[in-house]
Amino acid sequence: MRYQVLIIFVFFLFSCNKQDQDPPKNVLIICIDDLRPELKSFGANYIKSPNIDALANKGVKFTNHFVNAPSCGPSRYTLLTGQYGLQYRKQSNGALFARAEDELTNAKKVSPSMPEWFKLNGYTTVSVGKVSHHPGGRGGTNWDTDSIIEMPGAWDKHLMPVGSWKTPRGAMHGLANGQARTPDHRAVMESVDGLDTSYPDGLIAEEGLNQIEKLAAAKTPFFLAIGLIKPHLPFGVPKKYLDMYEGAEIPEIQHPEKPQGKTTWHPSGEFMKYNRNNKDPRTDNEFAMELKRYYAACVSYADKHVGDILKKLKETGADKNTIVVLWGDHGWHLGEHAIWGKHSLFEESLHSPLIIYNPEMKENGQGIDAIVETLDVFPTLAELCKLPNPDFVQGKSLVPVIENKEETSRAAIAYTAKATTIRTSKYRFIEAASGSMELYDHVNNPDETKNIAKENPAVVKELKKLLNDKIGGVLYWSF
Repeated sequence: MRYQVLIIFVFFLFSCNKQDQDPPKNVLIICIDDLRPELKSFGANYIKSPNIDALANKGVKFTNHFVNAPSCGPSRYTLLTGQYGLQYRKQSNGALFARAEDELTNAKKVSPSMPEWFKLNGYTTVSVGKVSHHPGGRGGTNWDTDSIIEMPGAWDKHLMPVGSWKTPRGAMHGLANGQARTPDHRAVMESVDGLDTSYPDGLIAEEGLNQIEKLAAAKTPFFLAIGLIKPHLPFGVPKKYLDMYEGAEIPEIQHPEKPQGKTTWHPSGEFMKYNRNNKDPRTDNEFAMELKRYYAACVSYADKHVGDILKKLKETGADKNTIVVLWGDHGWHLGEHAIWGKHSLFEESLHSPLIIYNPEMKENGQGIDAIVETLDVFPTLAELCKLPNPDFVQGKSLVPVIENKEETSRAAIAYTAKATTIRTSKYRFIEAASGSMELYDHVNNPDETKNIAKENPAVVKELKKLLNDKIGGVLYWSF
């Protein structure tokens, strides 16, 4: 009898403990292409971004988040792997494909990606839209070849609705109502009096809502990533969003001059390939202000989709147990330093919004000014979801920063094919493969207009060592 009572008591304790355990948290990541911190919640008061602002106000807003590369492909590589990927720096937008080739063809061991890590730990993983570089995650001429996968083993589903654009490649730079960008049809900006689905993001958002419903109803936790394309070029948007900025006071361009000396400045090659009716925003201020208005409209268009996504999450009830991350894949120059586009190592190309909302976190609602980088997202989500620590990543969990338990300072690394930079709270240091160096004092010259490298050799030496130590040395010099 005593033995039977003991068994019942042990079973009771086990049952109570099981009931007391929190269910696994879901993850929803919203990736937005070419989104600089041009949001009201990040200080751009003229921008209408109520849904992202609401998320920022109830989550944790990182005001000094920097991406690890100023281009779509390598930046997304760092988000999805938690590693710099410097061995693929010359592959640029093909970095994840190069990683896949190393794994599948060259039989090189690669660490699990972030979605694969969650998948290995019991999560259903789904991607919709542009999450890796190719919307839909496939290669081939039209980015729809099933045998060429950008991230093998990562996703249970990797979806890209294309509608009248017919292919993921056509939708990536899609103009209105199924018109794909071509050499003969390459308008830099346009608007149509139509529905949200007049542009591909409308379809991406709709499929995202569909996936939220399905995943919320399932019994397994989910890791869902939804990638919106706007405000990526071309600046095409339904007219109702452009109308929101009718008569708005668009701020003038700050430090619009080309920097002096040898720098990572470039002549806006991607932007200049678009049809601009022979106008150049570097010399035509009226045209520049119109472009900024269209960019703002595209931000509001993306914000509307963010609102729909978060509303659907709440309608399903999954919001109570879902960590939400909103991430801009890099910044974008709107004329600063006489650049229109990204691809530089200046602040405008590398500074992007990062918001993390955890419904159980006591520290929600704060803004954090600490320097953080995209690499940190993977280990942060693993810790928040109580997954095993991915000790193969190069980022550091942001949980100690959020909980105000970390006292050590952080720095952010970024790179292009031919140069590398480190950003601290005081300085930005850039070293090119050619040996040229740039140093900007962010205390006295936050616009990065005066290179003080020659006058400060001790600071340059210190930052070179910090950069070298942070990324391991060998790959740093492999230009």
